[in-house]
Order: sequence, then structure tokens, then C-alpha cells
Amino acid sequence: MAGPLLRSLWSNTTRRSFSSSQSSHLKSRFSLSSLRSFSAATASTAVAASGAPSSSLDPNRLRNVAVIAHVDHGKTTLMDRILRQCGADIPHERAMDSINLERERGITISSKVTSVFWKDNELNMVDTPGHADFGGEVERVVGMVEGAILVVDAGEGPLAQTKFVLAKALKYGLRPILLLNKVDRPSVSEERCDEVESLVFDLFANLGATEEQLDFPVLYASAKEGWASSTYTKEPPADAKNMSQLLDAVVKFVPPPKANLDEPFLMLVSMMEKDFYLGRILTGRVSSGVVRVGDKINGLRPTDSGSEKIEEAKVVKLMKKKGTTIVSIDAAGAGDIICMAGLTAPSIGHTVASVEVTTALPAVELDPPTISMTFGVNDSPLAGRDGTQLTGGKIGDRLLAEAETNLAINVIPGLSESFEVQGRGELQLGILIENMRREGFELSVSPPKVMYKTENKQKLEPIEEVIIEINEEHVGLVMEALSHRRAEVTDMGPVPGNDGRTRLTLTCPSRGLVGYRCVFSSDTRGTGFMHRAFLKYEKYRGPLGNVRKGVLVSMGYGTITSHSLMGLEARGTLFVSPGLDSYDGMIIGEHSRDTDLDVNPVKAKELTNIRSANKDENVKLSPPRLLTLEEAIGYVASDELIEVTPKRIRLRKRCLDVTKRKSQSKRAKD
Repeated sequence: MAGPLLRSLWSNTTRRSFSSSQSSHLKSRFSLSSLRSFSAATASTAVAASGAPSSSLDPNRLRNVAVIAHVDHGKTTLMDRILRQCGADIPHERAMDSINLERERGITISSKVTSVFWKDNELNMVDTPGHADFGGEVERVVGMVEGAILVVDAGEGPLAQTKFVLAKALKYGLRPILLLNKVDRPSVSEERCDEVESLVFDLFANLGATEEQLDFPVLYASAKEGWASSTYTKEPPADAKNMSQLLDAVVKFVPPPKANLDEPFLMLVSMMEKDFYLGRILTGRVSSGVVRVGDKINGLRPTDSGSEKIEEAKVVKLMKKKGTTIVSIDAAGAGDIICMAGLTAPSIGHTVASVEVTTALPAVELDPPTISMTFGVNDSPLAGRDGTQLTGGKIGDRLLAEAETNLAINVIPGLSESFEVQGRGELQLGILIENMRREGFELSVSPPKVMYKTENKQKLEPIEEVIIEINEEHVGLVMEALSHRRAEVTDMGPVPGNDGRTRLTLTCPSRGLVGYRCVFSSDTRGTGFMHRAFLKYEKYRGPLGNVRKGVLVSMGYGTITSHSLMGLEARGTLFVSPGLDSYDGMIIGEHSRDTDLDVNPVKAKELTNIRSANKDENVKLSPPRLLTLEEAIGYVASDELIEVTPKRIRLRKRCLDVTKRKSQSKRAKD
């Protein structure tokens, strides 16, 4: 038996190693590094992996749990400690963050699933993002689980996104386990933990929790130090400095999935990845029945009139994520979360089922998008210098592929090779633009627009809940800035345990918060914290105040000179430095006044036959203000565009010709 098994494993490994050479061309939003590491492993490693406890088809041994929390409250660090506690090999910190942008920015962008074994039970753990912009990732995976670990920073308490993720968990009938994290901090006391627990209880009650959900278990932890305790402590005994009590609580309080192995196979697709060797890899929770490699299955799509069959195929491969790797399995039963290959048509929200099943499972309902941006072809005079993906067709294909794997994004084709992309916030769309930029795309992107609604002939706009924590000396400056953005204060008070700090709770229109994060960081000298989450649609609050000054617009084509910039420094803040290329209509800086100013940044010093003691090398310019992609998205006005290339981010006017711009502004005034 060992000979054929080793030959089969070696054959699969060789083929997978060959396909991994094409991995640099992968255009999937999800990282498949763990899949490649498994496929490129030696046969001995694969045999060792198969020595792990076999996955039983008995659903009573399964526990499906999601880890939910506000941003930076410690979810991904907690997952690292749980994986290490259960014997998984952790190559680096934040092992679940496998996308490059996640590691660079220190945030979780997409949900990840893995499984660990604990005391004869298999725990399927789902790590979720904490930012409100990626709330769609939470919504589509919370239906796969029967329990949740609600992580709350014991110092900060429940914040805006805590309310959002908790509401989704309670909606699906989950009974969360409350984990108060970071209790090892000096400012956290037992009284503070009791206070946070009371705040969380009030949050449960306000969100309509049942009596059973209100009776939630509470644990105390320090994910950084790698321990959890059922009682308050700052330094547990050496033999208890681990995650055992948390894992025991998961087994005790999270019910096993209610599933029937005798019914036909059904699975709702919740995640999708792509691989050149296996094709589409569909991830989801098996609702009923048993699936084996080689079974014939159907892909079903829900429609207005019922269900539609979109494909019939065979299961080529079944996989399960264990720790940080992926292992092949022969069969999976109801209640388990698995990965499947063999189908080419189904995507997220579709159903995979046995051939005798004709009814699709209901798709997950997501909150509507609140913001939109228009992506188009880069038509500036400098187009085509940096990128390789330039045409509207390639841009459209990439955006439609993104919408297929991310249900929180909608793509609507527009006129003249443009596409309206709808999402949850500028951070989510900024991540999409950054990914496309790194893939060689050149784009022109419009400023974000808010998605309005009309009910009973009344204009409604999205309102967000904003929680701000700042020093007392910055309160007046922040309040003044937010008043121009139509914000209304609902609560204000000192921060417990932090003298000289004030916490503000406000409601503000989404359009007023676009671009404010950069202003907020500048106003508070980097000492403030701002958290926001969608609240509701409300009556339109009127036009915003003056939130931005005018800009300096280039009216010359060529290379920017230090001689010209020296004369422009007094006019405002510059965005460019000498040596860069410029063109008519390009924005090179912010004007010191409220109006736009046309300038010539390419003017060179006139040459004469008189020797001068002053040379261009002696010109000393202030460092320019270099805008990041997120800052540019929040900065541009309605008559401006962002030019995005793999090497540069430029701002420009929508109409490049200065004469046409002036005539349009005159017509607008008339």
C-alpha cells in the first residue's frame, strides 16, 4: 500500500510544483500561499500531514467558530496563539494575514478559515476583518458558524465596529463568547473589566439579544502573551499560561452543527479562490449529506422564479485547511467547512449540491453599498508610460472578476469604457485600486460619491456613527472641523483610566467623512483615534461647509523646474518636486486661498551672457506634500480625477484645457 500511495503523492507534488511557477500571474484576491506550500512539499511531509487525526464525518465532533471584533482589538494575534496552542507551525506573526497588503498595513482585509484539533474535537475557526469597509466579509461568513468569540479591548471597551459585527452575529442566532483582551496592560483593572462587561451587556440588550444570548460567558486574555483565563488575573500561573481555557469554553458553549448525513449533499459557497492547476476552489459549509471525491454534483443559482442549474461536474479534489496548510481529504460530512475543486461556473452565493437536488439555498443578504467611484481609461498626456494594462476591456474584466469574489462590491458598466464601482467606503475601494496598480493597470478614478436614497419623495443619505478619542486641547479644533461636515454630537465624556483624554460620539454623513481621516491626524498631531461604522439612512442634512481650499493647476507641458517652484512656494503647498513631468490641467499643489490658480511649473531660468552668482543648485525648496492613494481619494473635488499608474499617483482636472474650464465655470455661475 505504501508504494502506490507514495507514487501518487509524488506525482501530485511534481505537477503542483510545476504549476506553482505560474503563481506570479495569479489575479485572485485571495492568497494561495498555504496551498502552494502544501503542493510543493515533499512526499514525506505529505505522509506526516496525513498522520494528523482523521476528519470524522460525525458532526458532533465539530465546532464552527468566528472570531469577531473591532479593528486592532487583537483577533489575528489571538488566532496565532490558538494555532500554536494546537500544535500548528506558525512561520511568522499574523500568520493568517496572507495577502501582501495585509502584512504591509497590519490589517485584515479578507476572511480566512482554518481548523485545529483540540481534545478529540475539530474546531473550524474563521478570522474576520475589523474595519467597517470590509463588513461584507463578516456578513458572508457568519452564516457558516454556530458560535463566535467577541474580542473586546479591555481598555477601550466596545466601539463602533463592535456593534456592527455583534449585530450580525445576533441576527444569525449565535451566542457569542466575550473575550476581554489586553488585560495585562497597566491601565486595565478588575473594575475596568467589570465596567466593559456592563457596556457589552447593554450593547447586547440594545441589539435585541435573547435571554440565552444575554447569558454570555466571559473570559480574560492577553493574546500578545498567549494566555486566556476564566477569572480575572494579570499574571496566571505558569502551567495555565496558554489558551486551554478558551478552547475548552469553545467546546463547552458552542453547539455542534445541526446536520443530517443521510440527506442529499448541499453546500452554500461563501468564499472563492482561483488556481491555475485546480481552477476554481470553492469554500463553504456543508449543510447536509456527504460529499466524496468523484461524486457528480450540480451548481445551482437562485433566481426570481426559483433556481437555475448552471453546471454539472465531478468533484476533482476535496481539501481542508489545517493550521497554515491545506491537506487533501477523501470525504466530508454535513456541518464541516471544506474547499472543493472541479466546478468552473459557480461563485459566491451559489449552491453546490447532489444531482438530484434542484433547489438552491438562499443567498446571504448583504448591506447595500454606500459609496461609488467611476473607473476609466487613463487619457492623460502621460498615459502608457508606466503600465501594461491600459484598455477599457482589461479594466472591465479585472473589475468584474473582483465583483465575483467580493459580493460587497458592485460593478456597473458605463459610457466610453468607464465602470461605476460601488462599495462600503474609500478604504475598501482604495485597496482595490492599489491591487490593480500593482498588477500593471493605469486608471483614471473619479472622486467618491455617496449613494443616496429617495423614500416618500424625501432624499436620504447614509449616516455613520463616529467614535473619537483625543486629547483635551484638540477638542475645539476637531469639533469645528466636523461641524463643517454636518456632524452632530450624541455623547461626550472623559476616557476612563486616561487623564486628559476625551471621547466623542457623533453621527456624521458619509460624504462629510470622505477625506477627513488625514485632516484628523494632522489636527490631533497623530495622537487621536477615530473609528466609524455605517449606522442608518437619514434625511439629507444639507450642503457641506468649506472643507478644502483651491488648487494650483499646471498650464505647461514638460519637466518641472526648481526655478519655477521657488516662485510658487509662497502660493500654497506643493505636491511635486523638480524633475517630474507635468502637463496642462495637472494639479501640482494646494492654493492658499479658496480659488484655483493656473501656474506654469515648467518655466526655466532665462539664459543671458551675464554671469550670475546665484545658480539653480542653490535653490532650497520645502519638501513637497506627497499624497498617498487614500489621501488622494479623499482630497479630489467633483471636477477632478486621480491618475493612477504603477509608479505615480497624480491629481488632474477632469477638463485639461484651461480655456474650457473657465468657460464651464462661467456657465455654472450663470
